Amino acid sequence: MPKLTVSIDGVVIREAQLTKDRTSMGRRPYNDIVIDNPAVSGEHAVLQMSGNEVYLEDLNSTNGTYVNGKSVKKQLLKNNDTIEIGKYKIRYLAEAGQDGLRAGRVSTAVRGDAGFAPPPATRLDAAATPMVAEAGTGIHAAIKVLSGAAAGREVKLVKVVTTIGKPGVAVAAITRRPQGYMVIHVEGSSLPTLNGAAIGAEAVMLKNGDVFELAGTQMQFVQH
Repeated sequence: MPKLTVSIDGVVIREAQLTKDRTSMGRRPYNDIVIDNPAVSGEHAVLQMSGNEVYLEDLNSTNGTYVNGKSVKKQLLKNNDTIEIGKYKIRYLAEAGQDGLRAGRVSTAVRGDAGFAPPPATRLDAAATPMVAEAGTGIHAAIKVLSGAAAGREVKLVKVVTTIGKPGVAVAAITRRPQGYMVIHVEGSSLPTLNGAAIGAEAVMLKNGDVFELAGTQMQFVQH
């Protein structure tokens, strides 16, 4: 089954398996893959799957769609091709699991009914519950909620990528990398802040005790 990994500035923020015959990508919220960025058109591109073949087609977008650095209108995708839409890079894998990456958390901007089969995204709200560690996975860090209905709750960072926030308002991703944990703004006009400074499209390294705020909720990064 084909797989997509979406990254920005080298940080993977979404991973998903592609199961629909037609998957749309663009800035509008009704797309299957929502990319909330001014450089992305409302209906930017579409992926058409026929048997074992997947075609990428640009939908007359303003800034174009690129595959491996070349502008395309319609192209048959090959394993490991990199699709570029705005600042986002979408890696196409003909069969899920070929890259050897562990599955990460998928942003809530990717709708659960969009034909993907992602694990549920982390939601820091009243219904949020701490994630359970996978077998053999050590717990090295967590997010402690400081305000709102979920104040006092702690969410352990056991995945490669954990997304937090409210779809349509603000979403951020925390990624575990060899040098530590990094946070990046994924979508929404409301930028998260780290120790009072806005977080933009570039990943920022987290330090123990850092306080960041997203969509009105304050959280603290705790490293054990």
